[in-house]
Amino acid sequence: MKRIDCFIPFQDDRQVSGTLSNLSRETEIRQIVTVPESLKKTETLRQVAARAEAEYTLIYTKFTDLNFGLFALERMLAIADDTGAAMVYADHFNESDGIRKEAPVIDYQLGSLRDDFDFGSVLLYRTSALKEAVARMDVDYEFAALYDLRLKVSQKGVLEHINEYLYYEIETDNRKSGEKLFDYVDPKNRGVQIEMEKVVTRHLKDIGGYLEPVFKPVRFSDEPFEYEASVVIPCKNRVQTIADAIRSALSQKTSFPYNVIVVDDNSDDGTVDEILKFKDDPRLIYVAQDKTYHAIGGNWNVALHHPKCGRFALQLDSDDMYYDENTVQKFVDAFYAQNCAMVVGTYQMTDFDLNPLPPYVVDHKEWTPENGRNNALRVNGLGAPRGFYVPLLRTLNFPTTKYGEDYAVGLRVSREYQIGRIWDVMYSCRRWANNSDASLDIFKVNSNNLYKDRIRTWELKARIAMNKR
Repeated sequence: MKRIDCFIPFQDDRQVSGTLSNLSRETEIRQIVTVPESLKKTETLRQVAARAEAEYTLIYTKFTDLNFGLFALERMLAIADDTGAAMVYADHFNESDGIRKEAPVIDYQLGSLRDDFDFGSVLLYRTSALKEAVARMDVDYEFAALYDLRLKVSQKGVLEHINEYLYYEIETDNRKSGEKLFDYVDPKNRGVQIEMEKVVTRHLKDIGGYLEPVFKPVRFSDEPFEYEASVVIPCKNRVQTIADAIRSALSQKTSFPYNVIVVDDNSDDGTVDEILKFKDDPRLIYVAQDKTYHAIGGNWNVALHHPKCGRFALQLDSDDMYYDENTVQKFVDAFYAQNCAMVVGTYQMTDFDLNPLPPYVVDHKEWTPENGRNNALRVNGLGAPRGFYVPLLRTLNFPTTKYGEDYAVGLRVSREYQIGRIWDVMYSCRRWANNSDASLDIFKVNSNNLYKDRIRTWELKARIAMNKR
């Protein structure tokens, strides 16, 4: 008979009775311990480790009822036994407003360093692995203890994903995917982010992936460029917004020549007609892609390698706008002043009509000169707008994908070079129904997250190898 200890964050013991249902007689719940909301605190996890005595320890992280399917917990225990995993987690169902939906999760890998990685709410730890990890916790956290536990356990064992739907829980966050994207940059979460950064930095040091704040100098070449800068606008089917973006780019005031490269990827909604309204401006370069697959990354590569591309390539998404007429000048000045290969600005969240939206100004303060490139492996993006030193980017190129392409390049650049920052608002990031990430289903969200985790895995492996040289 398998024996497990259960730690459940219910404040009222009466709620526990319906939590662990459908268990067979082959499993003994040795003890059920209710703990306060402070599961996020290191001291609470120490108490959990001290009280856990059975072979496995189940931690449930929600304050709602939990129901297992028939023999589901036995299945989790069997997989843990068969694989020797340090922790197992599973796909499940979410219920909201009486509607039950599938809630699959994704495989854990080396680069799964996001502190918001979704394991679901049932974490079944091998007690010996949990105790060993907690014993190494030498910093007390108020918010980051579960994150610290997961990373420390992953250093010594496997986190095994069971892609079977094994339990049912109540969903308490029913926001659309686009509304959840910016939680980690909300100023009210700053204290949480500082702790999370400390945890991931320690983890990177433990596994050999940490990079000291020592960077290669950027030597801006004497290669002649007809234009000092190019604003790059990749687009596909943006008839409602492309004219605003182009108009914003062409209204810049600079002390040097610049142009605007619009790369259209086979739009069929009238976008091309809107682009051609600006054809009389000699600064506009219109590139029509062929019928092969390009995605955003491929469109960027075409712009970077265009003979008219400037020394610096500056991002402007096709549904966004520069904040004022000084953005391009500020970008170029920052490259020279900070001697960096990439520059990231600050943006303001707005609705379609440019009315400010929460969290308003997004400055990505988690990016610091000393530790930004390490912390970048924890967060899901580096901020916007972005600018790149073209001679370097022509040697790296963007991955041919429509999601995460900028993040991949940013991680690669930061492996060797400093990324500069501009703290002034440079960009109006418009949120509207047609944003590509406004309302994604769980399968698309998982696909995106899996890819970014893979990007982090590749980058982390490269950094570990570089540190060994």
